[in-house]
Amino acid sequence: MRDGALTVSVRVTPRSSRTSFTRGPGGVFAARVNAPPVDGAANDAVMVLVARSFGVPRRAVTILSGDTARDKRLAIEGDPAALAERAAALYGAAP
Repeated sequence: MRDGALTVSVRVTPRSSRTSFTRGPGGVFAARVNAPPVDGAANDAVMVLVARSFGVPRRAVTILSGDTARDKRLAIEGDPAALAERAAALYGAAP
């Protein structure tokens, strides 16, 4: 958590045959999106997917780093306790 936002690391797979947000290797989340990595389409798809997974509006999710890379750090704004609990549930660990 920093500045009232939960920070998560996400490994993105663009042009995937399915869309999913799951536990990934090495302590990061894995996001698979159908969108290609062209003109920010994959980034937009990832932010929508993360927002939906955490139950927050799209505007609450921002990219902190990795704008043009597969490995990204995202900030998710909202209730810190609820976000931490949702992250733990998505990752399959205790908060």
